[in-house]
Amino acid sequence: MGSKIKRILIVDDEENTRIGLSKLLSQEGFEVCSVPNGQEALEYLKSSRVNLVISDINMPEMNGLTFLKELNRLYPSTHVIMITAYGGVESYLEAMNLGAFEYIHKPIKIEELKSVMEKIHNDAKQASSVGSM
Repeated sequence: MGSKIKRILIVDDEENTRIGLSKLLSQEGFEVCSVPNGQEALEYLKSSRVNLVISDINMPEMNGLTFLKELNRLYPSTHVIMITAYGGVESYLEAMNLGAFEYIHKPIKIEELKSVMEKIHNDAKQASSVGSM
């Protein structure tokens, strides 16, 4: 996954998902941190910058869509991939309208995630070249 994405924050209440994604992405050379909910993610982001957030939609306390809305208000340039095991068309549309870059169903296939991350890299590269004109 050759990209400018260096630091990734995983937000998911399922520990197995956090551990699995962290291991996979760390093996690919990324610096990864994970937290169990949106509130902890917002606290983490106060002191640490990330290039990408991968967040579950269905979480207790603060669901992923509420987290996404707050994340985009505070850190609008951060790319976000939403993940879910239960999502339908409505949550997909809401996530995309709130600024998610992509929406992936669980179980996550690493090749699909790599493809989305490559799209993010290309999108960021294109945006920076347009901005420099």
